Amino acid sequence: MLLIFDCDGVLVDSEPLSCRIDAEVLTGLGVPYTAEEIARSFVGVSQKDMIARISAERGLTLPDDLGDRINRALFARFETDLKAIDGVRDAILALPYRRCVASSSLPQRIALSLRVTGLADLFENVFSASEVRHGKPAPDLFLHAALRMEADPATCIVIEDSIAGVQAARAAGMRVIGFTGGGHCGPEHGERLREIGATTIVTRMSDLPQAVAAL
Repeated sequence: MLLIFDCDGVLVDSEPLSCRIDAEVLTGLGVPYTAEEIARSFVGVSQKDMIARISAERGLTLPDDLGDRINRALFARFETDLKAIDGVRDAILALPYRRCVASSSLPQRIALSLRVTGLADLFENVFSASEVRHGKPAPDLFLHAALRMEADPATCIVIEDSIAGVQAARAAGMRVIGFTGGGHCGPEHGERLREIGATTIVTRMSDLPQAVAAL
């Protein structure tokens, strides 16, 4: 069995910070968004796809360096404010299975997130949506991770917090544990994840080993 962990909102509590920075940078460019609007529409989606969707939906040509502007502000905030999800290290160490990370974020952001939160030593294999043609909710990233890890998709369990991530995992033929312990998850988020295919829901990382064992 292979465990595939999303990063943002599963390993690190980055989504509130990320949504806030996205909204601040876009609003500063005259494209007003709130952090709540970003969270509702783009959590789990790659930055490239987010920018493309905003351009299309609002009929705008956004600056070519928008991604760089967002990343500079975000990475600086990560260095000072980013925290690991409570209990995630102990939960991972309690799971005696192969594991990897498969995230919509760029490799630099994933590496920074894991370093700042002290989780980098837990994962030798990290995969980014930048390595595949289509990001989540397409299954490409999870299938890529399974292929690289020489694992049958049917034997993989994905731990995901986002709608797009759960959809991607199900499209890849994998079982999904929905995680709702991130700072961006509201009270109805677990039910939304279950409705689109999460096999089970956990609200605390301390419950993850039991949830994995049950599958």
